[in-house]
Amino acid sequence: MQTRSWNYQDIVSIVRNIAKEELLLRFSKIKSSIKDDGSLITEADLAVQKRISEDLKHLDEDILFLGEEMPMEMQHDILQQRDKAIWILDPLDGTTNFAAGIPYYAVSLALIENGQVVLGVVYDPERDESFIAEKNAGAFLQIADLKYERLNQNSDDIKLADAVACIDLKRLPEKLAMKIVSNHPFRSQRSFGGVALDWCWLAAGRFDVYLHGKQNIWDYAAGNLIFSEAGGNSCTFEGGAVFINELTPRVGIGALNSALFDEWTDWLGVIRSK
Repeated sequence: MQTRSWNYQDIVSIVRNIAKEELLLRFSKIKSSIKDDGSLITEADLAVQKRISEDLKHLDEDILFLGEEMPMEMQHDILQQRDKAIWILDPLDGTTNFAAGIPYYAVSLALIENGQVVLGVVYDPERDESFIAEKNAGAFLQIADLKYERLNQNSDDIKLADAVACIDLKRLPEKLAMKIVSNHPFRSQRSFGGVALDWCWLAAGRFDVYLHGKQNIWDYAAGNLIFSEAGGNSCTFEGGAVFINELTPRVGIGALNSALFDEWTDWLGVIRSK
C-alpha cells in the first residue's frame, strides 16, 4: 500500500463509529424498499454510505469513492480510472437480515490501488468485531477494544466429509444446487445471507468451505482479501481469481487450506491448474 498520512486503524475507527451510530439504533426497526435489481435498500444503507464517504474524503481527498448505492454508470466510470486509488464500500452487507431483525450484517470497505485490493475492513456491529487485512501483511480480528488477534488457519487435517460448509444455494446453477442438496459431500451446511461476513467467518475458521454463486465487487473485495491474508484459498468456477476490478458479478469458492480446497474444487468440477 502506498505511504499515506493515515493507517488502517484510522479506517477501522471511521467504519466502527459510524456503523454503531447509524445501524444499531435502526436494527429491525425500519422499512425497506426494492431496488431495480431486486435487492433491498433502507435509509440505513444511505446514511452509512453518506457519512463514510464524507469522512474518507476528509481523510484523503485524492482517493476516489465507490459505494453500492451509487448509480451504476457512476460506479463504472470510477472503476475505469485505473491510475487512481479507489475506496469500495458496501454500507450494509446483509440488508435483508438487517431489515428482518436477523443479527448477521456488516459494513465492508476495501481500498483498491493499481487494480488490486490492498486494504480490507469488515465490521460487524452486533458482535463488535472488526476484521482487517492489508495486502501481504496478514489478517486480524479485533473484538471491541481488545488486542488484535492474527487470523492464520492451519487446518490441514480437515477432510471435506468433516467440513462445515457455508453455501448460498439460491444463486447456484440448478443442477449443481440439486446435486449439493441430494448428495452433499460435507458434514453440515449453513447460509446466513451476508457475503462480507461469510468470507470473514471463513477466515476465522467458523466455516471450512464456501460457495456463493453471485457476489458484486463491494460484497467480496474486503472479505476475500481478509480470507486470502488469513491463508485461505479461493477461486471461481473457471479457476480464476475471485477479485477482478470490474462490476461483473463473481462466483466465490473457498476453503481453509490447500488440501481441502483441492478436494472441494474437485467435487465441484472446477477446472484449474495445480
